[in-house]
Amino acid sequence: MRFMLLMIPKGYESASPGTMPDAEAVEAMMKYNQSLKEAGVLLSLEGLHPPSAGARVTFSRGKPMVRYGPFPGVKETLGGFWMIQVNSREEAIEWATRCPASDNEIIEIRQVQELTDFPADVQAAAAGLTDL
Repeated sequence: MRFMLLMIPKGYESASPGTMPDAEAVEAMMKYNQSLKEAGVLLSLEGLHPPSAGARVTFSRGKPMVRYGPFPGVKETLGGFWMIQVNSREEAIEWATRCPASDNEIIEIRQVQELTDFPADVQAAAAGLTDL
């Protein structure tokens, strides 16, 4: 089972472009990342620049509209993620509880939808997906 651990740092939605964590926080997080790797559960991980350096594409009647960050009214945003492969949701939760996150951070745990999770007609419509 694959799970995405989504890091949601409070206040990141309004952070300036180029905002970075301090070296002490990165050092602690690297130890955590190494423990995921050594346990053989880590598939990938990435940190994300703040929304002020990003853009959003919305669609109205099929027409794309681009807005550049920051995005007023947004209360939470992703700061990064880990993709892990474990045997259960409980194991994913256990790994998330080991993260050296601060009082300012939340980790949301979401299971990845596998093609086999879908009914046969949806699997047929997605034929070739595994080749991508």
